[in-house]
Amino acid sequence: MYLDRTLLGFTSGLRSRVVASAALGLVGVVLGIARLALLGWLLARVFAGAGLSALALPIAAAAAVIAARSLVEYARIMIAHHTAFRVQARLRQRLYDHLVRLGPAYLTHERTGPVATSMVEGVQQLEVYFGQFLPQLVVAAATPILIFAFVAFVDLPVAAVLVGGALVTLVAPALWHRRDRAASYARNRAYAAFGAELLDALQGLATLKAFGQSGERARLLEQKSQDLFQSTMWLLGANTMGRGITDAGMAIGAAAALTLGAWRVHTGAMGLAALLVVLMLGVEVFRPLRELRMLLHAGMLGTAAARGILDILGARPAVTDSAGAADQPALPSTVTFEDVRFAYPGGRRLAHDGVSFQVGAGERVALVGPSGSGKSTIVRLLLRFYDPDGGCVRLGGRDIRELSLAELRRRIAVVSQDTYLFHGTVEENLRMGKPDATPAELEAAARAANAHEFIARLPEGYGTVVGERGVRLSGGQKQRLSIARAILADPRILILDEATSALDSQAESQIQAALNGLMAGRTTFIIAHRLSTIVNADQILVLDQGRIVEQGTHEELLTREGRYFDLFMEQYGKVKFAGRTAEMIGQWRERNGAGAERPTDREAAAEKSEPEESSVRLSAVTGRQPPLIGPSGVVTPASCEDEEDEQGKPVFAKPREPRKSERSALQSKSG
Repeated sequence: MYLDRTLLGFTSGLRSRVVASAALGLVGVVLGIARLALLGWLLARVFAGAGLSALALPIAAAAAVIAARSLVEYARIMIAHHTAFRVQARLRQRLYDHLVRLGPAYLTHERTGPVATSMVEGVQQLEVYFGQFLPQLVVAAATPILIFAFVAFVDLPVAAVLVGGALVTLVAPALWHRRDRAASYARNRAYAAFGAELLDALQGLATLKAFGQSGERARLLEQKSQDLFQSTMWLLGANTMGRGITDAGMAIGAAAALTLGAWRVHTGAMGLAALLVVLMLGVEVFRPLRELRMLLHAGMLGTAAARGILDILGARPAVTDSAGAADQPALPSTVTFEDVRFAYPGGRRLAHDGVSFQVGAGERVALVGPSGSGKSTIVRLLLRFYDPDGGCVRLGGRDIRELSLAELRRRIAVVSQDTYLFHGTVEENLRMGKPDATPAELEAAARAANAHEFIARLPEGYGTVVGERGVRLSGGQKQRLSIARAILADPRILILDEATSALDSQAESQIQAALNGLMAGRTTFIIAHRLSTIVNADQILVLDQGRIVEQGTHEELLTREGRYFDLFMEQYGKVKFAGRTAEMIGQWRERNGAGAERPTDREAAAEKSEPEESSVRLSAVTGRQPPLIGPSGVVTPASCEDEEDEQGKPVFAKPREPRKSERSALQSKSG
């Protein structure tokens, strides 16, 4: 009857407390028998005409037993609930630890709502299951046997009828409850579905309002709510039927015992005093069954909730620490992908198909390519959210599967476009990077990230609550906190995933300055769609359909006029090199109109007449100022990078930070 081996397994280490709770329940039953026996004796003395002095002893004894039983019942309830709370706490911790091991990969295939429901509501429903249902089930099963042992000395036939009725009442509902189980599981699924849709609606409330879809989502929630209502009513109906069977069994058992007892008293086979004692014990024998009847619904919900919990605990992590995994503190921060092949679970195509590259310690590597080309997959494999299906990812020459997950991820920090801040203070979010950071370290990191000034202007400074997902901060402010967090983590490898793509030019300028400081001396992966942000990368990997189709520096890739060249020209126009006309049709027409005069052959002739100065500044057509392209086809000057002016137009006048190879050359010359 709603017993589940897996649920019982959650009580490992606490079963002695469950047994103690059940044992105290049985002691309470014995005291209840003694109380009723004393009351029966007292009534018999009253019917016999005894005086008050003769009744003093039965009254005092009954009062003492009642008080003792109250104390035992209090101790039983406290132990039972304390045990249940400890089981819940351990189960919540176990669920959280397992979800951490499952990692983000698990939540790409499961909805957050059902998972949250299982961790909160599901575990909460088990409190009554462990604290009341299990101990009461033991008491309800043992009470008829204890009472039979006592009543048999008074009158065996009546005792047999009374206990027989109690046992039938205990067992009969179990046959019906087999039907309840399916209804309970259906209700649990409906509850999880409603919770998932409600959570989705709350998280996307701004989007629903913006697109005028609040009413449509409300109708969906109404349908889910109706499904939940119907499944709940069916469950309650099935449960009520089970309780009706229990009530009928108790009534029939008590009536049969009373009828037999009255007949035996009439025939002289049984005394009136004995009948009074038996009838009072009949109350006690059915009391645990009445209490169990009230808890059957909790037992049913507990077993249903266990299914969602077991689904989570039964999921296998995509990656685990290998048996020989160990920390390697002195490992250099080089990264190598060797013929990596990978497809996401359930995916129809390869996300990576033979990806190979090598990154030296301290180098800056840019990953570019169209959406879905495999850029973010490189990051996920490096963080070991997944393991490749073929090939190998190495860190410092070691297969990352030979490193512990904790050690691997301590070496890496991520600054992404979608910065996640937890509901808490600025300080608490910064301490994600270094939990034991001192206030001075927090401030130093914030200053390095150009964040201290805006933090100081917040109402409570570093103690200001940022809201869920940092909703009370702007996008630029959240990004700067993310950078400060990464500075505190002091990673050896840094991943910038579109870290400035959604910002205005002023915020981008501030954050880019902070990022330049953060990247210094660290192996850095930069994922970017705006190619102007990666011109100073030590190498650029161009991905397309899961393969690296080009690799080199910005200048080298432009010279080849391959895929990277096409991507660059899609953003800055189509350029013909050395002695050929500069032509930016799309942007030029957008600015000047389809019928406006385009650059003429006269301009091309002027280019031919001065081949040494044949670089074409694209601003002649669009007002923009991209890099100059010389006769050799190499973008010049090599020391310029893309910045934006106040109107958001890119300019190439500010000296960029030297690449690693250039820094090394400068150091050797100065030496």
